[in-house]
Amino acid sequence: MSRERAIAHAERYFDEGGFFADLARRVAIPTESQNPERAGDLARYLTGEMQPSFERLGFKCRVFENPFGKGGPFLLAERIENTAGVTVLSYGHGDVIRGQEKSWKPGLDPWKLSLEGDRLYGRGTADNKGQHTINLAAVAAALEARRQAGFNRLGFNLKILIETGEEVGSPGLKEFCFENKELLKADVLIASDGPRLQPGQPTIFLGSRGALNMDLVVDLREGGHHSGNWGGLIANPGIILAHALASITGPKGEINVAEWRPNSLTPSVREALCGLEVDGGPEGPKVDPDWGEPDLTPAERVFGWSSFEVLAFTCGDPAKPVNAIPPRASCHCQLRYVVGVDPADIVPALQRHLERSGFPTVKVTAAREGFFPATRLDPRHPWVVWVKNSLEKTSHQPTAILPNLGGSLPNDIFADDLGLPTVWIPHSYAACNQHAPNEHMLAPVARDALRLMAGLMWDLGEAQSVPRK
Repeated sequence: MSRERAIAHAERYFDEGGFFADLARRVAIPTESQNPERAGDLARYLTGEMQPSFERLGFKCRVFENPFGKGGPFLLAERIENTAGVTVLSYGHGDVIRGQEKSWKPGLDPWKLSLEGDRLYGRGTADNKGQHTINLAAVAAALEARRQAGFNRLGFNLKILIETGEEVGSPGLKEFCFENKELLKADVLIASDGPRLQPGQPTIFLGSRGALNMDLVVDLREGGHHSGNWGGLIANPGIILAHALASITGPKGEINVAEWRPNSLTPSVREALCGLEVDGGPEGPKVDPDWGEPDLTPAERVFGWSSFEVLAFTCGDPAKPVNAIPPRASCHCQLRYVVGVDPADIVPALQRHLERSGFPTVKVTAAREGFFPATRLDPRHPWVVWVKNSLEKTSHQPTAILPNLGGSLPNDIFADDLGLPTVWIPHSYAACNQHAPNEHMLAPVARDALRLMAGLMWDLGEAQSVPRK
């Protein structure tokens, strides 16, 4: 059958080195969006690498400057076959974080794709060049299978948006999508980013947790004062801040701020998460079974609940402490939250909580960076069911359905601003060293993902099977 032929094409693409060659070219372009000197590389990734790759498959491409006034450009590739047919929007990002060249293992280079054992090392392999390379190759496999069957078509309309600023908060993405809402009109978003629940288990997530970073500061006086002369007489801001932090959660991380406790752990969400095990692979951290909200499973804690994290704490000079009571203490914190928590009330709710708890000197401000709204699609949505059935037809094993990713990404732009059901199919795993030295993609996961996505692209072309409006 032609579906099996599409999957076989994808397998050969991997086994005969096509995937390695394509990904190696893309990894070699140092698209560090955090580095202003790489602006030319961001544009080159779109116009010199991705645009020709799309055009070889019959896509029409346009590159757009960033409407935000700063940030990288956007590429929109379109293959429209029937304006009355199903239209899928997909998304990826070509930018990466800084290479951190000096911190990689000996023999590894972030800008050179390397295979060691079952690991494909290189910056962007997991986040996100490897993932959109898989999806584009799956389109090619489905097209080739249909051509061999005598049809020069994909069978559905496909629009793919590649941005180059996701790692710096996607500047301009919201404005671009607002200005081009009609151009981006579709029936569904199907895209890939983030990790699977477990390396060997096909996974779908339907949104993302929100993230709000904030600074907590206790600023009591000018200058430090000798701890012998003044110890026990003047307040220590580090102690105040430590006790304030301890009031925000219980000793095992359970949330004490009432407004941060979501009301959205519904029966359908619990049903989707039932029986799922969080596993980062052999080298990933192990779940602490007694950490977090009691009476919730680990999957419910990370995909259905809020978590508060202290990311940095400063009091005095940690590198060169002196015998003086410091005048100031500060910490940088983050709340990961799900649908059901009001993002506009996160900081005010914490300030109210601290004042009620006896810490009026602790001042809370939202950090300018690190904000993503929470989103979630109902796990019973027809598109979720359809994608799940397609993946399981290929994999012959259950697909994990996560109401939202534990991390954050700009899904709100697609879900809320464009009004699309959003279905994400991740091709990485939790211990991939994303945003760290030695970033890698697992070769077996990449090959498996190619098979799954080739089957999915074939199924999308079968007009009678896909959900309709």
